[in-house]
Amino acid sequence: MSPLAQGFCFGEGPRWFEGLLWFSDMLGEAVHTVTLHGAMTTLPLPGHAPSGLGFSPDGSLLIVSTEKRAVLRYDGDVVTTVADLSGTVPADLGDLVVDGRGRAYVGAQAFEGGVIVRVDSDGSSTVVAEDLAFPNGMVITPGGDTLIVAESIGRRLTAFTVARDGSLTDRRVFADGLDGPPDGICLDADGGVWVAMTLAHQFERIIEGGNVTERIDIGDRAAIACTLGGPERRTLFLVSAADAYPKQLIGTKLSRVDTIPVEIPGAGLP
Repeated sequence: MSPLAQGFCFGEGPRWFEGLLWFSDMLGEAVHTVTLHGAMTTLPLPGHAPSGLGFSPDGSLLIVSTEKRAVLRYDGDVVTTVADLSGTVPADLGDLVVDGRGRAYVGAQAFEGGVIVRVDSDGSSTVVAEDLAFPNGMVITPGGDTLIVAESIGRRLTAFTVARDGSLTDRRVFADGLDGPPDGICLDADGGVWVAMTLAHQFERIIEGGNVTERIDIGDRAAIACTLGGPERRTLFLVSAADAYPKQLIGTKLSRVDTIPVEIPGAGLP
């Protein structure tokens, strides 16, 4: 592994877009970008605890505000609220994935009874999946026909078919009995899912059915999230923290991003 970025509190939601890695600093109330050479910029978000990120077809950035239970939009100039989900969801928000039509799928992280909410481009929202055990990282496969979500408390990856109208159907297990609670995930071109296995202190590549084909051990650090990007999407970006529980890290700057080259490139969204 090679270090890329450090000096922030609790990284989340890494996304590769237009030659930059974008990620949230949930406790630092900011979104950062970093180049492959380590140059960083910062978008301050005072009063928000940002987590999941995703890009709309028009290039604007959607940002999950976890505790305010809202989805924000940054158009390169100002930050506005797209959807207030506080009256819709049973718990604080977590990750987000945006499909090719600009529909955002957002997880509400209840330990039991978690939901996924679809936020359409006009700001309207619909609950599209229920009874999830702490929904976390999400990906959408190439072609946009399948959404995979990590259920942290359930220690499994769950797949849904994405209907043309954006509803989620045909719920099924992609992989279960995982080595630890899964957090952020990303997808490669062979259908493997890279998973941040938080309490197992490693990142794992898992194929449908649950077999682990690769493991990256990170010592005593907590694996938080990952994404594939860089040239030809063959760089795996690894976000880790000194502790898996964000509230214990308030005021610290111990989170970091590392990189490692991989053979199979990234695919799908994000």
